[in-house]
Amino acid sequence: MEEFGKAKEGWLKTFLRLPEGIPSHDTFNRVFSALNPEELEGCFMDWTRSAADLCENEVIAIDGKSMRGSRSAGKKSIVHMVSAWAEKNHMVLGQTKVEEKSNEITAIPKLLDLLVVKGCIVTIDAMGCQKNIAAKIIEKEADYLLALKGNQGNLVEQVEDSFRFLPVNTFDEELDCGHGRVETRKCSVISDLSLIASKEEWAGLKSLVKIESERYIKSTGDTEHETRLYISSLQADAGLINRSVRAHWES
Repeated sequence: MEEFGKAKEGWLKTFLRLPEGIPSHDTFNRVFSALNPEELEGCFMDWTRSAADLCENEVIAIDGKSMRGSRSAGKKSIVHMVSAWAEKNHMVLGQTKVEEKSNEITAIPKLLDLLVVKGCIVTIDAMGCQKNIAAKIIEKEADYLLALKGNQGNLVEQVEDSFRFLPVNTFDEELDCGHGRVETRKCSVISDLSLIASKEEWAGLKSLVKIESERYIKSTGDTEHETRLYISSLQADAGLINRSVRAHWES
């Protein structure tokens, strides 16, 4: 912040009195240390609600990140945050700290309680693929797109079997060139949930998703293949889902 202030001092002086110039790093540190974190969080959330104009089907990517340099002296753990990024507004809507001896599974519902995401698509990686999180998103009048791995018992196998034996309802393919690679993403969506034994336990579940990616790396000539599975409360719209998955990974 000190570096930003020095770089923008002329502009800042158009609406601020700065008789002693830009405050030092230590001054900023003392000011923020004196603030009540909960009050600051409330002010921040109020500001994001007023500044963000969320539109229908906007992707809200929820992800966990460890804060570099946050490990305290004598402690092994570092601060881990879960944040919500609005794809079209290009801004963080809110974030919450993952408490020690806890994890993202408990932090994500708390973060969702702070947000207004009606009409949006909430995307979360496999850690957040939990029934209570899906229910919370539906309660917030949003849709979910949850990455699926082996943390939900037989669900992965049942989704794989669905794509093996049931017809695909809708399909979309995207080609993306950039960052030294050429990537093709194929999205297949099934709305038949007959092979999903626990379908009634997932609030609002409407579709199963398979994303097949092929990346050609120009510098090496190598080709990489990856298949990812998702469950979603969205109707079977492969184009919308394909774009939503891409928006999550670009966040």
